[in-house]
Amino acid sequence: MSELIPTKPYMLRALHEWCVDNNLTPHLIVAVNAQTRVPMAYVKDGEIVLNVNYGATKDLHIDNDSVVFSARFGGVSQNIYVPMSAVRGIFARENGQGMFFEAESEQEDVGVSKADADVDAKVVENKEELRKGKKPVLKIVK
Repeated sequence: MSELIPTKPYMLRALHEWCVDNNLTPHLIVAVNAQTRVPMAYVKDGEIVLNVNYGATKDLHIDNDSVVFSARFGGVSQNIYVPMSAVRGIFARENGQGMFFEAESEQEDVGVSKADADVDAKVVENKEELRKGKKPVLKIVK
């Protein structure tokens, strides 16, 4: 039997569509790494939050491998490339509802540091807060 396609890109597209259908603003949480192409001036603690609403992006394309689009940062158009492995979550800005993703196996193969494990613990904690109706808060501990 061949290897199954991961569910993450499907969930990402579904939640993006849900946000748009409900007039909510979808935001993507991205862990910035060597493969990620984002404006580094807006990266904080190794992460960036990107507005992926159709009104804020141009040529948005979410496929099984990556999220690609153009957006303006400080009035300057930038081409954005986010590999699916760098996507940490998607949520609606207005109510915080969304989904956060666990570390993927390719990240585990490289080796997970204690700081990464702490981040993953915070993500799990935030998932529990979302279920209870609280707004998520992300903190990077390094």
